[in-house]
Amino acid sequence: MKAFVVDKYKKKGALRLADVPEPELRDDDVLVRVHATAVNLLDSKLRDGEFKLILPYRPPFVLGHDVAGIVTRVGTKVRRFKVGDEVYARPRDHRVGTFAEFIAMNEADVAPKPKNISMEEAASIPLVGLTAWQALVEVAKLKPGQKVFIQAGSGGVGTFAIQLAKYLGAIVATTTSTKNVDLVRSLGADLVIDYKTQDFEKVLSGYDLVLHSQDAKALEKSLRVLKPGGFLVSISGPPDPDFAKGLGLNLFLQLVTRLLSRGARKKAKSLGVRYAFLFMRAQGQQLSEITALIESGVIRPVVDKVFPFEKTGDALAYVETGRAKGKVVIAVKQ
Repeated sequence: MKAFVVDKYKKKGALRLADVPEPELRDDDVLVRVHATAVNLLDSKLRDGEFKLILPYRPPFVLGHDVAGIVTRVGTKVRRFKVGDEVYARPRDHRVGTFAEFIAMNEADVAPKPKNISMEEAASIPLVGLTAWQALVEVAKLKPGQKVFIQAGSGGVGTFAIQLAKYLGAIVATTTSTKNVDLVRSLGADLVIDYKTQDFEKVLSGYDLVLHSQDAKALEKSLRVLKPGGFLVSISGPPDPDFAKGLGLNLFLQLVTRLLSRGARKKAKSLGVRYAFLFMRAQGQQLSEITALIESGVIRPVVDKVFPFEKTGDALAYVETGRAKGKVVIAVKQ
């Protein structure tokens, strides 16, 4: 099969289109013909080697963390899916590789594709949808009437998280650039801060929750907009000791994460608020619940551009500009 391969860790390194073996099918796997995939900043960070200690992939390897396609084979123990089913997924870590014509995935990571959207739209959902779900529902347990600040509202996670937070009954503030104000308002944002002309710390106060996805400077300011007892969930770091333990990292890496997050945790404690780092995981059941929200019209995908498979490298470069509205998708099978 054709796949885009990372030959070595290198910042902004080129992907190579190659013929690689079809993935091996385990007893509890489904083999999916990839119709569409999507690009995430996680892909470029993995290629650059930023996560080598936590996610040690051995080159050559295939990137790609989102997929929508059709089941072509099933393992002997698979019960939830059959050949011909339309599905979508975020494959689990160490088994990613959707920049390819086929991928084998554990059936627990897979969900039925929403019937009311295209393959390209479906491929835009899994990673960002599960990130928002795990941050807002699972970790923060967001409740109706609570105030949540979602950074970067026009980005992949932001466009999904705004819609999910509104569905959960929250009051939503977000940041975006001038040209995307109407977009985030259309998704349900109650308060929109144009980061080019406004400082969110001077506008926001007394918030219950922050979904943080920016840099360290924004993290420190975000801690100050929380009310006492408030909660900041970060998807951009720094990783904390609970994350390291949950991932089963060795004692040295647990110490590293403790040191990396010490400043953030100390600042949060001094303000009487909580800090947690989230590294989303594959979860087919949660994705099935997201399917129901999409089919009922509660959440709609936001897709900026669709690139053909042979332009996968261009798609990755476009995402790295930081200008994408919503998700950037790759059409693998026309």
